[in-house]
Amino acid sequence: MKENLQEKNTVDYTDDYPIFTADMKRDYTILIPDMLPWHFDLLLHVMRQEGYNVELLKNDSRAVIDEGLKHVHNDACFPALCVIGQYVDALKSGKYDVNKTAVMITQSGGGCRASNYIPLIRKALKAEFPQVPVLSLNFAGLEKGNGLDLNLSFLMRLGYSIYYGDLVMSLFNQTKPYEINAGDSEKARERCVNYLKNALDRKKHNKLGRNVKFLLETFAAVKVKREEKVKVGIVGEIYVKYSPLGNSHLEEFLLSEDCEPVVPALMDFILYCVINNVNDAKYYNMKSKATILFKLAYKWLYGKQKKIIKMTKKQGIFEPLHDFEHLRRCADKVINQGVKMGEGWLIPAEMAALAETGTDNIVCAQPFGCLPNHIAGKGAVRTLKNLYPHENVVPVDYDPSATRVNQENRIKLMLATARENLKNK
Repeated sequence: MKENLQEKNTVDYTDDYPIFTADMKRDYTILIPDMLPWHFDLLLHVMRQEGYNVELLKNDSRAVIDEGLKHVHNDACFPALCVIGQYVDALKSGKYDVNKTAVMITQSGGGCRASNYIPLIRKALKAEFPQVPVLSLNFAGLEKGNGLDLNLSFLMRLGYSIYYGDLVMSLFNQTKPYEINAGDSEKARERCVNYLKNALDRKKHNKLGRNVKFLLETFAAVKVKREEKVKVGIVGEIYVKYSPLGNSHLEEFLLSEDCEPVVPALMDFILYCVINNVNDAKYYNMKSKATILFKLAYKWLYGKQKKIIKMTKKQGIFEPLHDFEHLRRCADKVINQGVKMGEGWLIPAEMAALAETGTDNIVCAQPFGCLPNHIAGKGAVRTLKNLYPHENVVPVDYDPSATRVNQENRIKLMLATARENLKNK
């Protein structure tokens, strides 16, 4: 069978699975799971600039979860099940030529699902679509030789796109609940995304000051009625924190409940991964030549974040994104920064930072099978409550057997307390 597939599709095989080669990007469609609805407009635009034909999967029916359950043991983590379910369901839809289609997943390089379940994806695809290659987008040297050309220009454009995606997400969520004319916030978002795509096309993505100013002014122009509303932070495992499929459209639900969602920046997770490699030398004596590179990368990335925060504060209309060094200080109040498995110390750090900036109500999204998240998330709540007595935290489990109604009912109980607290305040 392998020989027949190679003859038909000219796909290279290594260790019994197909390899995506550089020349395949000309006529292959690459499917990407819907993890980052705020950022993928820009990230995928950058990939298309590099010549990749990428498509974001939006299928999120129950059939996706059922496909995941067919191919992933139910003891595996929920994000893996969602991603694999999206892949298989899409490939079965008939929309794609499976002989000219690949799938892509990101890998963080840590000891968690984002680094380790590519074998699960390959196993699932081998059962039904053995000719479909799996690509890895990572910056940790994992899965080398898979046809992705990660040159410096490509990486820098991805980095700027994450900053802009974070800012658009934050500004939209601070505007949408208060808009006077329904739909104005969506129009502002669309205008900003189109502006940023144009900046990428004209190689003006690195004009950080000018681009950030445009985003701030565009959302500031939306007519709003400023009034106090319940603000709800969203923290947790990186997939269910952002993915509408993984968190049952949590942001949309909070907006429907007349709340302001507060979602920490994706760049905080990037900085967390970078600084953990620096901390390895400090806590575990794992110093190497790469340590110096990670220090330089951190300095560059953090410098850009500080500039965005400074500009937001200067404008004075919107709450700025969290300062990552402040996040680290918040973590030190709760847990050691050597606790880096999964999202590790970042989860309690974000909960503490939210409490310190007026967001006392927090949903901690807990995917089934994510042990680090349960320890560093749910396990840190008592300490956080001691530090911030008014913090109102509800851990919510997301897994194949959890119904959306039950999840939303748990959140509604938290919101009832939040509204009472706001009234008393």
